[in-house]
Amino acid sequence: MKRLWSFIGVTILAMTCWASSAYAQTESYIAIGDSLAAGQTPYQEIDAGYSDLIAMKLSSLGQLSFYTKELAFPGFTTADVLERIQSEESKHLLENATLITVSAGANDLLRLVKVNPTAGTLAFSQLQTDSTLNLARKNMITILDELNELAPKAKIFVMGYYFAYPYVHPTQKKGTNEQLVKLNTILQQQAEDAGAVYVDVYDRFGLDAINYLPNSADVHPNFEGYRQMANAFLQSYSGSNALTISSSELPKPNPLSFEEIIKQQLSAKSKERETTQRQSTRTAYAIQGFPGYKAFLENI
Repeated sequence: MKRLWSFIGVTILAMTCWASSAYAQTESYIAIGDSLAAGQTPYQEIDAGYSDLIAMKLSSLGQLSFYTKELAFPGFTTADVLERIQSEESKHLLENATLITVSAGANDLLRLVKVNPTAGTLAFSQLQTDSTLNLARKNMITILDELNELAPKAKIFVMGYYFAYPYVHPTQKKGTNEQLVKLNTILQQQAEDAGAVYVDVYDRFGLDAINYLPNSADVHPNFEGYRQMANAFLQSYSGSNALTISSSELPKPNPLSFEEIIKQQLSAKSKERETTQRQSTRTAYAIQGFPGYKAFLENI
């Protein structure tokens, strides 16, 4: 009996050590991609998005050493993301990354969709869509190849997309949803081929996610929508629901206009010049304020 209890005790200890070691790594996290990675709100401002919530959760557990979303920018297509990660500035960030999320592909497709929120209708060209999806596929192959080379220490997660038009008439949803499913399939296939992890957010939203997409004239989610995306990632990251973010953990809204972000960046760059020589180690960027949002300056 003593041997049995001894065996059980050793087994429990081993399991406990394994569970704690699974989350022991301190992450250097870089969010890359479009407006969803940047945290755009339904009202054309920037606030905490899914990447900020991920960083918030990891930080609360003592598992975050660095975080930035300066490689994310509203409107970025797969071509823009590819160009961005190939810049010299990006290379310096990526070389020390241990965790990367990528949101890219939606703007390639959605810019072809013409929506009339008042009438509840949308339309797109099938021929253009097929060509666009093929180009997005090729760009994603190159993006993931580049990231594997530029960030050899990083685990890469490719974020899928949700259906962004819950307010259109039900008969109008089918065609666009089919194209979205094709895009998500492409993202999943290329992620798996590159040794990355695909994060499915589609099922968490469905076709009628008006609670997550409150503005019928905009495709961006509210905090609850971003929470769903963050939790989809955290489930893939941890292999369980252990890191799930509850609604009560969401930060208070602190939206910034693009103009405010530019002013903040100018101030941050001035301070960076003063402290660079004195600072030998990098620290996590502020989740709510995200100084270092250099993409805005470079694209305006």
